[in-house]
Amino acid sequence: MNKPVVAIVRYEKPGESVRRAVDLSRGLEHLPAKAKVFIKPNIVMWTKAVPFPKWGVITTSRVIEDMVVILKEKGVEEITIGEGMVTNKPKDKETPAHAAEYLGYNVLKKRYGVKFVNVFEDPFEEVDLGDGVLLNFNTHILNSDFVVNLPVMKTHAQSIVSLGLKNLKGVIDVESRRRCHNADPVKNLNFYIARLGDNLPPMFTLIDGIYTNERGPSFDGRMHRSDILVASSDLVSADLVGAKLLGYDPADVPHLVHAAKNRNRPLDLSDLETVGEKIEDLAAFHDYDFPYNEDGSLPMPMEQMGIKGLAYRKYDLSLCTYCSGLNGIVLTAIARAYKGKPFDEIEVLNGKIQTPAPGMKHTILLGKCMYEANKDHPNIQDLVAIKSCPPQPKAIVKAFHQVGIEVDPAIFDNMDLIPGFFMKKYEGKPEFDESHFRIGDQ
Repeated sequence: MNKPVVAIVRYEKPGESVRRAVDLSRGLEHLPAKAKVFIKPNIVMWTKAVPFPKWGVITTSRVIEDMVVILKEKGVEEITIGEGMVTNKPKDKETPAHAAEYLGYNVLKKRYGVKFVNVFEDPFEEVDLGDGVLLNFNTHILNSDFVVNLPVMKTHAQSIVSLGLKNLKGVIDVESRRRCHNADPVKNLNFYIARLGDNLPPMFTLIDGIYTNERGPSFDGRMHRSDILVASSDLVSADLVGAKLLGYDPADVPHLVHAAKNRNRPLDLSDLETVGEKIEDLAAFHDYDFPYNEDGSLPMPMEQMGIKGLAYRKYDLSLCTYCSGLNGIVLTAIARAYKGKPFDEIEVLNGKIQTPAPGMKHTILLGKCMYEANKDHPNIQDLVAIKSCPPQPKAIVKAFHQVGIEVDPAIFDNMDLIPGFFMKKYEGKPEFDESHFRIGDQ
């Protein structure tokens, strides 16, 4: 039996480097003639409010165009780029359309006939992935003949790494995403991620590591110019190698442990072949964890500020996509509201698993899931509920003001500006090239 092949290539030149990764990995050898191809990039989020730099957050348009050119050379006529990005309003159509325009996908449409779809505007079909895993996938990817999976090489605060498997979460509907972030200690987020590639069409994965993201998956991570491409026609093999390049033993990444076990495969890379560059020459440790204090009750930066009278416990796997997008903003608002005086014994609970602690005067239940789980808990003295899903900014501000934390409403009114502040530190550095996110002659 032939071993899966994983190509590791240094990104050096537009066009040539992606082509080398495809050729070395033999990743398109099984591309059907006249195939309908679905390209899945990683656009974890977008904002229209600032010229948002995307290094380490979003798949480069450079890699996407290079793949499109190769596919067209092979006679592919029907190519669809599809993504279900996270927006503050799940039914937002304008933001995905703006992203497609800015990233040059509309130029690809004019030049090559490529179509872009916001997966939330299309129907979904339920897919049985085994072991009781039922998720709703976008019909475009299900009805394609071949998938080109183009994740970014990044670590992730919950799943440790976010590579090919995790990238497929972007083609399931909102309800399925919530289902992945459940409260089951066994069939949890990692269990679900491991199944995302099952029962999909044949797939080629090319991990875009031109820019890598430490403490990802979003703009509040630490970006690096790494110039690495990883390619394979075997999804799990690509992820195993990607994890090693990010500095992690796959045996320490729970969803990769599940995925390997499901396929009766070892985690030590002994059943796959790497070609091109050596892992040890390019591997660089990327931290995934946002540090909290010893008991997990407060982020370390807030502990170091001397904040007292507040417990904002560390996120867990049950914190879903939409609440996690607000988590950092809420913490920033609290930190800015702190004036040196202890808060009034307040706890903030999020996700689906956390429970109220005894002795706290005020308990803020952040989000519908937390409210439903704990609204009748006997430890709560003063319940302050933010019941909406996702939590609405005005409701968040009102809740914190009610318990005496005077968060600035302007922070929440201007959430779309925040990515620009985080990413501004990379502007002007020659290694962080904006042109990688534009299509030639755009």
